[in-house]
Amino acid sequence: MAAPTAYSLIATDLDGTLLRGDDTLSDRSRAALARVAEAGARHLVVTGRPAPRVRPLLDELGGEGLAVCGQGAQLYDAGADRMLWSVTLDRELAETALGKIEAEVGLLYAAVDQDGVDGLTLIEPGYVMPHPTLPAVRVRRRDDLWTEPISKVLLRHPSLTDDELASAARSVVGSLATVTMSGPGTVELQPCGVTKATGLALAAAHLGLAPAETLAFGDMPNDIPMFDWAARGIAMANAHPELKAVADEVTLSNEDDGIAVVLERLFGV
Repeated sequence: MAAPTAYSLIATDLDGTLLRGDDTLSDRSRAALARVAEAGARHLVVTGRPAPRVRPLLDELGGEGLAVCGQGAQLYDAGADRMLWSVTLDRELAETALGKIEAEVGLLYAAVDQDGVDGLTLIEPGYVMPHPTLPAVRVRRRDDLWTEPISKVLLRHPSLTDDELASAARSVVGSLATVTMSGPGTVELQPCGVTKATGLALAAAHLGLAPAETLAFGDMPNDIPMFDWAARGIAMANAHPELKAVADEVTLSNEDDGIAVVLERLFGV
């Protein structure tokens, strides 16, 4: 059955967008996504979380298709539990970038997401996970972060705001890495040129869909490339001002089922 709107692909961020603050999906949102599927459109998760941290949520959503993970660095096939595509962040470049940022702003606390469907999140002493529900393994020293291939580095500063840290990082890392801000306490380094848009474009190509058919939802600056790529980008009421500034529309917050409100309007209830 063909979708009754111009949108055949619905791309959603997770944290602060589709999920509520307690990591759950409301019944209303679940029903709206089911209606999207009944209409013949596809729902695609596009998240900063690495694949291993997305798998339980996809199980809850009943998702057996593709998911864009790790800020676009991973294309994950949930049904087969395998990575269709991934790109890693060179660990020497990551260390160099981290050193340049610390030379600019002082001591940082770092963590990494390892590559692969079973990759771990490692955190060095002093790093506090911004999302306490996500599992992490604490290592004894920073050198232990680089023992296996990684998809990204997560940074925290003891006093700078996320905006200040992201701005300072961008000013010094150059082409060593892409700097993103994906949530409170979440400034990240990922492979240069990799964004949610690059991952979304790859996933859409696998599905035979185009930007003109894509509706995207998000809440943070890391969603800006995705909004630029998609035909229409809708920010949540709780979104960062930078994302709201480029959004085509602002819906209600994630706590108030903002995505469901839009999908009900487009696809019916």
